[in-house]
Amino acid sequence: MKKPPKPGAIVKSPRDSFVISRKLVMPDQINSMGGLFGGNVMAWIDKVGAMVAQRHAALPVVTASIDQIAFLAPVRVSNHVILEGIVTYVGNSSMEISVGVWAENPFDGTKVQTTQAFLTFVALDPKGKPTRVPGLKIENKIQQKLFDEARKRVEMRSKNRQSFRSTVGKHPTLEEILAK
Repeated sequence: MKKPPKPGAIVKSPRDSFVISRKLVMPDQINSMGGLFGGNVMAWIDKVGAMVAQRHAALPVVTASIDQIAFLAPVRVSNHVILEGIVTYVGNSSMEISVGVWAENPFDGTKVQTTQAFLTFVALDPKGKPTRVPGLKIENKIQQKLFDEARKRVEMRSKNRQSFRSTVGKHPTLEEILAK
């Protein structure tokens, strides 16, 4: 279970900051396979995630990572894309935001989940430095399950970040990789 917040600490529930956004898929957004460009979906996910994080923190935020993005099904021309973002975990200055994406056929109302992503945002103070964010008030079993799952991802990200940092600046250039 999540630790209770300190007395007097500011806390917000996921209900306080969720975001739902809708997009209409147009022909110029389609790739050669007839589906929506993944880059468009990723940009929409990042924007929805940022809005959720801004609402939770009540501060400017920056994207620290986008991971665990999974493309589950294609999105077609004239589909409505529904993006739903919610806070799943809060650290000191960082927040994990889950964004689910659904394609809706506007003619018959059928919906299918097409994408799921987890993003980390960091809140910034007026000097552009990371700053504390409100705690997360868990209100039900589903929110607790999401929080517990997010805590595991946070731990994995920390380990991956340490490994990644040990290789930064050591990766060979394309010229070196392709040399004979």
